[in-house]
Amino acid sequence: MTITTLIVPGLNSSGSAHWQSWFETRLPDAVRVIQSDWKRANLPEWSSRIRREIARRSGPVLIAAHSFGALAAVQAAEDYRERVQGALLVAPADPDKFGVAGALPEGPLGFPATLVASANDPWLSVDKAFALALRWGADFVDLGAAGHINAESGFGPWPFGLSLLRQLETRRVWEGGRGAGGTDPVPAAGRRLVTPEAAAALAKWREQPARTRRARSSGSEATIADDVSGFVASPRSAWATVRGNPGV
Repeated sequence: MTITTLIVPGLNSSGSAHWQSWFETRLPDAVRVIQSDWKRANLPEWSSRIRREIARRSGPVLIAAHSFGALAAVQAAEDYRERVQGALLVAPADPDKFGVAGALPEGPLGFPATLVASANDPWLSVDKAFALALRWGADFVDLGAAGHINAESGFGPWPFGLSLLRQLETRRVWEGGRGAGGTDPVPAAGRRLVTPEAAAALAKWREQPARTRRARSSGSEATIADDVSGFVASPRSAWATVRGNPGV
């Protein structure tokens, strides 16, 4: 069955140099959710556009959302839990800054999710990002000092992020169909989707000078794949714990 990937940008959409635009070139079944007003953060309107795109598809969907788009995506996906294969939530905007915290899910999303955050994101602190991951039952990946994880901070071609998205495709299988009648005996929040080897590779990447790090994050897929060997489709037994783990 075909899985549609919904690309959900944040405010002002995502330009051609953004990783979401690059995702579209790599995923033949990707569909960008278009908002009527990219400059106005209207959660009900944005969410309704996402719901409409999900409803138009008969099969499962993956979501790759950024910034305010991540907030709209989790609200919209609440109504389609059984249809959402997984959601990659990158650099979500701070719900409190937009006055929408009370409109967002207060518990686990009901489908696999990975929240990717940055230590110096101007739109959301890493501690708040981790709190959202806990609240939503999402896996958490801290990229270190990566800004808002957009084109301006060097995230154009992003094979590492694409690996995270593709890993979500198989999570329901690993977890016995969680969200569709299965159970997940290990709480999702607070885990990294990486093997210890891949965690060490990511830590080494974070230690590089910012300029070099940005270049590598935009490098060839082969280069990044070598750096994170063992990252994709790592079994649960090999996942590394997230917070308070030195060097991870």
